[in-house]
Amino acid sequence: MYHISQRIQNLSEPEMALMSQRSSELRAQGRDIINLSLGEPDFSTPEHIKEAAIEAVKHDYSHYPPIGGYAVLKQAIAEKLKRENGLAFEPSQIVISNGAKQALANVILSLVNPGDEVIIPTPYWATYIEMVKLAQGESVIVKTFFEQNFKMTALQLEEAITPQTRVLLLNSPSNPSGVVYTKDELMELASVLQRYPHVTVVSDEIYELISFGGCHASIAGLPGMKNRVVIINGVSKGYAMTGWRIGFSASTPDIAAACVKVQSQYTSGASSISQMAALAAYKGSLDPSLAMRDAFKRRRNLIMKKAAHIPGFRIVKPEGAFYLFPDVSYYFGRSDGQVVIQNAKDLSMYLLDKAMVATVAGDAFGEPACLRISYAASDEELAKAMDRIKVVLEELS
Repeated sequence: MYHISQRIQNLSEPEMALMSQRSSELRAQGRDIINLSLGEPDFSTPEHIKEAAIEAVKHDYSHYPPIGGYAVLKQAIAEKLKRENGLAFEPSQIVISNGAKQALANVILSLVNPGDEVIIPTPYWATYIEMVKLAQGESVIVKTFFEQNFKMTALQLEEAITPQTRVLLLNSPSNPSGVVYTKDELMELASVLQRYPHVTVVSDEIYELISFGGCHASIAGLPGMKNRVVIINGVSKGYAMTGWRIGFSASTPDIAAACVKVQSQYTSGASSISQMAALAAYKGSLDPSLAMRDAFKRRRNLIMKKAAHIPGFRIVKPEGAFYLFPDVSYYFGRSDGQVVIQNAKDLSMYLLDKAMVATVAGDAFGEPACLRISYAASDEELAKAMDRIKVVLEELS
């Protein structure tokens, strides 16, 4: 008789995937579901990137790639980091992985021992918690608040650090809130970290190219921080390449070597064809990415305008990514006469059933008073979805 390991039993299933699956099931039943639960651009991969993949097939990129990635791609990423971020990395410090998720897992498994602490400010991407579980570490959750724009302060960071702290997980632009740490805010955090050299920052910058306020600021670019930071990034969001599964980490030589060691034992290298597509993304024009960013900004403005007419939605204006993250606690305890909304999960299911709009409850992100609404959908779908939500919520009293 086999037994599923306790390690796996301790893991949670991702709420985003469960809600997306539920939406698909309802669509299969003929219901007109608008799915705003997924964090996936609705754009197609740019043509020059697809053409590069076709050429890679023609030129027989069909053999095992190097575990840490092709040298030519690592060189292109090093050039990108220098050109766009002012950061000097050698290609040997870059590890190509099967998506940014694997890059994150590699780093956490490389840095965290059983019992080590990882500081994670809310709201967080749900998978952070599960990765720390797999490494047998301890997540130290720093609660941020609507009133502070869902950003961790320097004081909160300092109060969370202990001798057991090994990692600070930082995500900007943020999934799910869309907030973006400014350079000044990052400098305040860095000033604290300077006093604690045993803490490494893992900076998740996957939404770098979807930032609406100007130049992206990385904590790695601040004085004295580059060798204290592991950058996580990839092509999924900014280049509309979620299915190509290419991410990377940029770190110190010893962390990079550890990541290659981990990856060598459970996946080896990322897809050779996808790596050649990613090469075209990093060496090619940013115009398609900037056009997508502008479309997301337009959609952000559209959904914010619609949300302003929904009573009880408290919203921190997102400055990046493609999510609205309203506090919806105004509706807790309200009823339409049949259903009583006790929490965000109830409200999310109510919207799915009554408005036929899929969202994700904030519990998955450490903020149970909120909902995540993705605006990675067409303008028409977004307008229709928000109108439906408004009508349905008016029935609650």
